[in-house]
Amino acid sequence: MAGLCAGYDRRVNSDFDVLIIGGGLVGASLAIALDGAGLGVALAEAVPPRVELQPSYDERNLALAQASVNALRALSVFAADTPLAPIRRIHVSRRGDFGAVRLDAAELGLGDLGAVLPARELGNALLRRLDACHDLQRIAPAQAVALAPRPDGVAVTLRSGDATRDVRARLVVGADGSESFVRTALGIGVQRHDYAQSALVTTVTTEWPLDGLAYERFTDSGPVALLPLADRRAGLVLSVPRDEAARVAALDDDAFIAFVHERFGWRAGRLSRPGRRKPYPLARALAERTTAARSVLVGNAAQTVHPLGAQGFNLGLRDALTLAELLREAASHGADPGDASLLARHVERRAEDRAATTAFSDDLVHLMGNEHLPLRVLRSLGFHALERSTALKRRFVLRGMGFRGDASMLGLRP
Repeated sequence: MAGLCAGYDRRVNSDFDVLIIGGGLVGASLAIALDGAGLGVALAEAVPPRVELQPSYDERNLALAQASVNALRALSVFAADTPLAPIRRIHVSRRGDFGAVRLDAAELGLGDLGAVLPARELGNALLRRLDACHDLQRIAPAQAVALAPRPDGVAVTLRSGDATRDVRARLVVGADGSESFVRTALGIGVQRHDYAQSALVTTVTTEWPLDGLAYERFTDSGPVALLPLADRRAGLVLSVPRDEAARVAALDDDAFIAFVHERFGWRAGRLSRPGRRKPYPLARALAERTTAARSVLVGNAAQTVHPLGAQGFNLGLRDALTLAELLREAASHGADPGDASLLARHVERRAEDRAATTAFSDDLVHLMGNEHLPLRVLRSLGFHALERSTALKRRFVLRGMGFRGDASMLGLRP
């Protein structure tokens, strides 16, 4: 069943064990993780499989947790020349508060804490690996427009231009992003919170080499992150109030750099040569449940979180890896991939990580954005306590590296 279905070739199969709807970063990773499992897998994507057309293969610089790096290496996604920039140290501070937290992998007896990779480069790596899959049918462009669960499968109508085609799968996976069609079609509600902020994403050049050092700087206007890349380039994520985003994005280079220095300071020396600035609205969206009859949601379809702490893709990848692990185990025993007990196990295994990570991101936004004086004092005391405790630091760092909950073995493999 290998091959790419460009448009609607009637010779391709219409019955699958697993149909993944959405070929972004998480959907593609899941398809790769299922290759060779003995399952008939299809990946349906609304756009042709080209980096410049896939919305999630964009200008962002992704901070990959070390568990994500381990898993993507184990899946042979990364080639020898993939431009991974390691994260070895993290500096966390809050403007107006006392103290800072310095997390150093070497001091904590750990390897790299993670790595930074442009989303576009990760997209390229995923597309190359998808091309090498043996047991995958890729259907693109194909947009799901109707979905109807049946006792033995799910009937899905796919559309490309004016043409439609009906397929059936024993399990449908919704990996189709924050505004998931699959989630809506299944009647799954979503809890939303608008942070009234936008993140401006770009790159800058630093005067001093970061050498594996990432910064997270909190301000009353939102967080600023600086992520290490190669050759003194750094990924910048600058959160601003939503109503200021267009104005800040339109500043000329000198004015934009001055704005960043006012928010971030001079910890990396003088910044220069900013790239194109693109704003992303920031909102939280949590699906009220992640499964339905013969269907499961992963990635942003299941939960979209604030980019603070860079947990969004990492959390979604852990969804995909856990599901792949369960599906591979089921396939080895000839079990039904859409069985309700398998989906219940997926929910159970993901519950702790999903709840803790989404709560952490949301709570941190509100905690760090509060200017109330007693809370500022408590924040400073908390920074001081964490900075002085190696045990607390190590526990905090391991969770940030993705080693939390009932983790997939792929993420644990060094």
